[in-house]
Amino acid sequence: MTGTLVLAGTPIGDIADAPPRLVAELEGADIVAAEDTRRLRGLTRALGVHTTGRVVSYFEGNESARTPELVEALTGGARVLLVTDAGMPSVSDPGYRLVAAAVEADIKVTAVPGPSAVLTALALSGLPVDRFCFEGFLPRKAGERLGRLKEVAAERRTLVYFEAPHRLDDTLDAMAEVFGTDRRAAVCRELTKTYEEVKRGPLGELAAWAKEGVRGEITVVVEGAPETGPEELDAAELVRRVRVREEAGERRKEAIAAVAVEAGLPKREVFDAVVAAKNAS
Repeated sequence: MTGTLVLAGTPIGDIADAPPRLVAELEGADIVAAEDTRRLRGLTRALGVHTTGRVVSYFEGNESARTPELVEALTGGARVLLVTDAGMPSVSDPGYRLVAAAVEADIKVTAVPGPSAVLTALALSGLPVDRFCFEGFLPRKAGERLGRLKEVAAERRTLVYFEAPHRLDDTLDAMAEVFGTDRRAAVCRELTKTYEEVKRGPLGELAAWAKEGVRGEITVVVEGAPETGPEELDAAELVRRVRVREEAGERRKEAIAAVAVEAGLPKREVFDAVVAAKNAS
C-alpha cells in the first residue's frame, strides 16, 4: 500500500495561527520534509511538538535531487509531511515538483489548510477580491520586470505579488510606469506579526513612500485595469502595442490578435498596420 503526501500550511507570522491538525501531522509523520530544518525546529519548539519521524531538508536547491527519494518512500507506504518556512507549500515555495511526481505515481496527496499571505493581503487590501490572479515574485532585472508587468497591463482582475523589501521601491516605480500612477494598490507588510502594516493608495504615492525604505515580508496587491470599451487607436499606436507585447515574449501572431481584441478591430487591420510600419522603416 502506498503512503500519503501531506502539504501543511504553517504560520506566516503569529504562531497561534498554526492549524490544529499541524501538530498531529508533525508528531505522526514518518518523514518531515522542511524548507529550512532550523525554522522547523523553532516551529516545533513553539508548538511544544516532538517529531518522531526522519527530518530532511527540501528547498529550491535540492528539490530535483530529493523528490525521487521522497516518492520512493511514499511508494513504500510512508506518510510524508511537507512544510515550508511560512504559508502553504507550492505557493512560491517548494512543493510543486513533489506533488506532480506523487500524482504521476498515483500516490494520495492531501493538505492541512493553513495561513496564506496571498489571501490575507487580498482580504486586507480594500480592493476587489471577487476575481484575482497571483503573479508571485517579479524578475529582478529591470527590463524583465517591465516586460512581465506589460503582459498584465490590461488585466482586469486584482493582481497579487510577493516582493523583497530592498526591491520594493523599484517594483512600485515600475508598476506606476506601466499601470499608471493613479492605479490603486496596497502594500501589506509583516502580516499577522507585531509590526503589521497595510499601506493603501495610488501607485505613485506608494512608490514615493517606499523610497524611505521598507522592512519585513512584503505582499503587494494591485487593482485590476479599469473596464473600458474598445479604444479608437491610430495605426502608430496599434504598432506600438504589438511591439510591446513582442518585446515581452509574445509571438507576433498572438500579439496582433491580442491588440485587435483590445481595440475592437479585425485582426487584419492590425496586421496591415504592422506590415505598413515595417515597410516604411
